[in-house]
Amino acid sequence: MASKPGPRGPLPFEPEREEAELRAYLGSEYEHRRLQSYDHELEEEFGAFDDEATFYRRSQAYLYNLTAFAMTGTKLPYVRELVRRVPPGSRLLDYGCGIGSDGLMLLEAGYRVEFADFDNPSVEYLRWRLARRGIEAPVHDLDGPVPGDFDAAYSFDVIEHVPDPFAFLGELEARSRLVMVNFLEPVADDLTLHHPLPVDRLLTHCARRRLVSYRIRYGRSHVVLYDPRSAGLARRALGRALLAGGRLRRELARARGAARTLTAGR
Repeated sequence: MASKPGPRGPLPFEPEREEAELRAYLGSEYEHRRLQSYDHELEEEFGAFDDEATFYRRSQAYLYNLTAFAMTGTKLPYVRELVRRVPPGSRLLDYGCGIGSDGLMLLEAGYRVEFADFDNPSVEYLRWRLARRGIEAPVHDLDGPVPGDFDAAYSFDVIEHVPDPFAFLGELEARSRLVMVNFLEPVADDLTLHHPLPVDRLLTHCARRRLVSYRIRYGRSHVVLYDPRSAGLARRALGRALLAGGRLRRELARARGAARTLTAGR
């Protein structure tokens, strides 16, 4: 049955369901240790491939990695901001969807979601999840044509995996009236398969459009929601103000944390 727009309500975040569906899908091949060591499993598998393109089209470890990551709830603040800004019933594109956990939440919250990724084991699992839940939703192959005219396109914790982040943003901007993404600041112990992002340049790109919201989550994840149309001088000034406000909030949070640490040490 097709999903129908419904009233805005709490997002159906269900970590136990994430694990239960993976167990059911893999059956006797399910290995719980791989869910517990999900980053190590991914790094180990990545090292066995000659190139990234093949890895992203064949990875089995991502079934565990993306399930475990969905269970942490790390992306919930991103999805909640999208829900706050975009009404139920809107047509959304989950770009680089993987196993589709974000889009499944949004489908069950009353949005019309379509998915896009390379044809790979994660997408095969997503199709199974949709069928199991009795939901019809298009799943597009990034090696073929992907439609446009979406109310919003979102992509969380994906852009750091691509070699050209600006071209990636261009793909989202060409297909939707709003774009929501997050940019991770590089860290010393980052995953091997993460490309270091030019975060300041990417934020400047967004501020030159019609920036709607900006927050820094977890100290390094820059979350932006913007209208990709070019902005006039006033809107660009507003965009710069939003960026400055987000950075100020982070510095204040760091200062409060340092003060608490100093007080606790006395």
